[in-house]
Amino acid sequence: MFALHSAPAPDLTRQLESSLAAIVYANDEYPDEIFKWIVSDCRSRHLVLSGVLQHPAFEGADKRCDVLLEDLASGHHTLLFEDRGAGARGCRLDMAALVEASMKVESSLDNNPALLVLNKFGKVEADGGGMCGLMAKALERGIPAIIGVPARNLDAWRNFSGEFSTELSEDTDQIGEWLAKLG
Repeated sequence: MFALHSAPAPDLTRQLESSLAAIVYANDEYPDEIFKWIVSDCRSRHLVLSGVLQHPAFEGADKRCDVLLEDLASGHHTLLFEDRGAGARGCRLDMAALVEASMKVESSLDNNPALLVLNKFGKVEADGGGMCGLMAKALERGIPAIIGVPARNLDAWRNFSGEFSTELSEDTDQIGEWLAKLG
């Protein structure tokens, strides 16, 4: 007996060339401009993108928490924080919103993107959740992915990505060389 799978068969020639790239950055110094540049560079070359681009939710936002994610395939915006009031302490990440954003991005993988762009391998991903499943699906389909990794999560990233990862600095020349392999 066998089971039929709804996902398209992986492109093995593309899978051999694919990888995960981590842009390693100093803790709490998210490289906003680098990710905007990556998206702009890929779009200028008419590459199909999946993933998210991180933006501050509003002026003066706490960049660690108060962010919204722009879905690169649909343009949909998802707020990633819970408004728990002025006296609230601790992480305000809205897990339901993260799951929603991840599901929207996952559906866009059917468009056979040239690149999956993800904002951050944060605490949730370091613990095995968040966008980890999405990266694994992209790798299975032979879709390269690029993600920001704060220094504090680098060991967890290495454990997650293993031999499939390339670590990049915030140097646009180095990132550009990696992106040039996309076509």
